[in-house]
Amino acid sequence: METKVKAIITGTTGMVGEGVLYQCLQNPEVEAVLVINRKPCGYIHPKLKEIIHADFFDFSSIENHLTGYNACFFCLGISSVGVSKEVYYRMTYTLTMHVAETLTKLNPNMTFCYVSGAGTDSTEKGSLNWARVKGKTENDLIKLPFAQVFNFRPGIIKPTKGLKYAHKAYSFFAWLFPIMNAFNKNSFVTLEEIGLAMIHTLKYTGERKTIEVKEIKILAN
Repeated sequence: METKVKAIITGTTGMVGEGVLYQCLQNPEVEAVLVINRKPCGYIHPKLKEIIHADFFDFSSIENHLTGYNACFFCLGISSVGVSKEVYYRMTYTLTMHVAETLTKLNPNMTFCYVSGAGTDSTEKGSLNWARVKGKTENDLIKLPFAQVFNFRPGIIKPTKGLKYAHKAYSFFAWLFPIMNAFNKNSFVTLEEIGLAMIHTLKYTGERKTIEVKEIKILAN
């Protein structure tokens, strides 16, 4: 890779974000990582910097720390279960777009990778609220003047062994992953593959695309 990756990562106190951070810290193609969290992620590494910031709807006080990066791996998100439509929209669409609009202003040559999900509704007209909101987020991110935008749609995710933020439920089903993956390779993906695929997006230029599990696996390799 001619250009080293300098990535901003959000959501590193969640399963996906931690997995992506772990891959970035191990990968020689990644030169620097900045994580923005509401609480410490618990990692210390020579190429890692961390900003603790409470209000993701207002980055004005930290904007001077956000320049000089060529990638954002946006892994922050909430479940739609147990929250109102208004809260889900604000925390999924409004928050994501605010962060993205701030970063594209500061780093116009940035590649933006957004973790969406399998079943997201690009038409924004389906019956599932979460899928419509994710679809709108994907659609509007693509319109922003980033160098590239990749909307990641992972299905069932196998966590990276040993990481601390994996959902507890996954530990009970981990043994089933190879069996289920053998029957339907296009529904299952590992956190390692997601992280590597994000890193490898920097090998491309001018892309704006949605990538499903099959494409994530290809990009990872």
